[in-house]
Amino acid sequence: MSAVANETEVKDFSFFQCPGCGGVLQASGEGMACEACKHQFRVTDGIQELYWSNDWDSSRRDVTDEVKAFYEDSPFPNYDNFDSKDSLAKKAKEGLFARLLDEQIPAGARIIECGCGTGQLSNFLAIGNREVIGADLCLNSLKLGQGFARRQEIDKVRFIQMNLFRPPFKPNSFHLVISNGVLHHTSDPRGGFDSIARLVKPGGYILIGLYHYWGRMITDTRRVIFNITGDRLKVLDPNLRKERTSDVKKDSWFNDQYKHPHESKHTIRETYSWLDAAGFDFVKSIPTTHLFKDFSPHEPLFTPEAPAPAPEAAIKEFLEIFKGSQEGGFFTIIGKKRS
Repeated sequence: MSAVANETEVKDFSFFQCPGCGGVLQASGEGMACEACKHQFRVTDGIQELYWSNDWDSSRRDVTDEVKAFYEDSPFPNYDNFDSKDSLAKKAKEGLFARLLDEQIPAGARIIECGCGTGQLSNFLAIGNREVIGADLCLNSLKLGQGFARRQEIDKVRFIQMNLFRPPFKPNSFHLVISNGVLHHTSDPRGGFDSIARLVKPGGYILIGLYHYWGRMITDTRRVIFNITGDRLKVLDPNLRKERTSDVKKDSWFNDQYKHPHESKHTIRETYSWLDAAGFDFVKSIPTTHLFKDFSPHEPLFTPEAPAPAPEAAIKEFLEIFKGSQEGGFFTIIGKKRS
């Protein structure tokens, strides 16, 4: 991951800007204030509230408030069974993707997770001596992440409330921008991507996770069945059949997968144009679009891989319909910003 340098930790938050007017933010009491528009931003339980509403016209549907209300009521994921940063790290490393990120992102990297939810990944990456911003629109979710960081004395992570369409950061501020499982819950996934892509430093990386058009079909079918049967037959979801998973965690998963008020679905090939238009080169997709290549336990996440030819990619993407029970029909794209 060549764009990540071992820089001195930034302590003055000079890379912040007003999400409303783009003006300079300065400390004001416990919060911040904009020099230009004079807007005051407060702090709640150590979380800087830098949320700024969309100013879209009335003809454009905005699901932000709807989604925000959903997650305020049902924070996802919870911290069930995580009593220390060691237990969080152990659980994260049991998941292949989190382990690879930890192994391949060096100390000193500045990272933002846009839509961090309860901040488990943000806290995990910060344990590795990286400077991490966990950002989300839901205060209740952020409080869980902030509370865990405080109890475990994880001092390299900061949690802020923000709208990813109005990020309170200057362009080119981060080595890595992560938005995993978030953009498909917005009114404008492509617009959201363009917004957070501007935060990546030249030579830095963006990582996004989206619901797959074909891979999500099994979940969609289950959702219809659950609605018809009054949420009975939950045994159809393999994640809800796991005996070692707590009821709280099962409820959290069920609500996120089957009761969410809004989601969209996408294809890997669709995102190629997103990357190119925003000034990024395609690096990797997970799963790969190559028919006879599987994701390796030692996959170099930030080493470029050429996309498969269109016919091959189309077949491989269609086959995702048979893998829909894995992580709810999900794919990840990594891009590198051109210098």
